[in-house]
Amino acid sequence: MIATLSAALPPLALMPQWLDPEHIVREFGFLAVLVVVFAECGLLAFFLPGDSLLFTTGVMANSGSPIFLIDQPIWLLCVTISLAAIAGDQVGFLIGRKAGPALFNRPDSRFFKQEYLSRAQEFFTRYGGRTIFLARFVPIVRTAAPLVAGASGWNYADFVRWNVLGGIVWGAGVTALGYALGGVDFINDNIEGILILIVAVSVLPIAVEMWVARRRGRAAAAGADDGS
Repeated sequence: MIATLSAALPPLALMPQWLDPEHIVREFGFLAVLVVVFAECGLLAFFLPGDSLLFTTGVMANSGSPIFLIDQPIWLLCVTISLAAIAGDQVGFLIGRKAGPALFNRPDSRFFKQEYLSRAQEFFTRYGGRTIFLARFVPIVRTAAPLVAGASGWNYADFVRWNVLGGIVWGAGVTALGYALGGVDFINDNIEGILILIVAVSVLPIAVEMWVARRRGRAAAAGADDGS
């Protein structure tokens, strides 16, 4: 079964092998999944896989794979992944609170863009407290949201409530979904396409936000030209 699963889970064409979800799980085990989830949620690791990694973990858990700690009960996987996601956001919030303005003055680099924080700020403006929950399902914003919340002096108790809810629904939900669908032949036979679809659907909200922002910018510029 493991050989079949490995053959069905080739590295995603959209990312280098060391970021491929199946490669992470197969080569480094479930503890690596927890580390990646924690880092992606709270340590500015925007480039790490999130949704696709959880889904892949669930699929591989369903396969009965003897991979390190993957053959644990699905409930235990869901609980520990949720805890890693919650802990990551908590650390991200504290980093944002401590770093404050310095975070927003940080220069762009290969893996960090000020635009990421701007997107998270837009989410806060639009959704308020629900941002921490909704951001769980949006790559990049998922990482930036707790940092922005901390830097903005957001109420800690409110943050914890939304963080716990989002961490459980996202961490346990996506993992359990992968587990539930892992026994479906179509999913196993087309896992690479499924993971690419998950990535595409995850970044769709960001793409829509960027498109709307550009249209508004062009409309404002056109209005200014007409007024002059």
